[in-house]
Amino acid sequence: MPFSLRYRGQRGLTLIELLLFVVVVGIALAAMLQVFVTATRASADPMIRRQQLAIAESLLREVQLMPFTRCDPSDANVETAASASACASLPENSGPEAGQTRYGPTSFFNNVNDYAGFSMTGIRDLNNTVVPGLANYSASVAVAAAALDTVSSTDALKITVTVTAPDGSTLNLQGWRTRYAPNAPD
Repeated sequence: MPFSLRYRGQRGLTLIELLLFVVVVGIALAAMLQVFVTATRASADPMIRRQQLAIAESLLREVQLMPFTRCDPSDANVETAASASACASLPENSGPEAGQTRYGPTSFFNNVNDYAGFSMTGIRDLNNTVVPGLANYSASVAVAAAALDTVSSTDALKITVTVTAPDGSTLNLQGWRTRYAPNAPD
């Protein structure tokens, strides 16, 4: 058998084949990189989304920490009323009582229901001061009676916080507040 036929299948890549391979792989990588750049440019700004989530979590937690009573917490029968009709004079209704605000200065929100319909343009702290960097965000709160598993709608509230970012995107965060000690200002 001639020498040239015996080693013909063991030949390596030529310089031209190697250069052609590098060019094809480079074009493919450039196309994939362009897809990633386009997808990143079209996606929501991650910083804005994180800000929205932080605002929504903070406001939801603030609302959930409020008492959930049948009577206004300043009512004489707040600890004994088994229904709103048993309140001395101030049954708790949806929305704040006259003069109550989140910011005071003398009459602050004192119940979960007081936040129903609350909204703010420019995220503000409890002193009514706009938080630096959050002036172009807005937030609103909805509070509604809703049954939760075995808890009746008279003893459970669904809280929805909506935060709107400067770019117009919105984020909704929902939570629940139950009346776990029905006759106590919990």
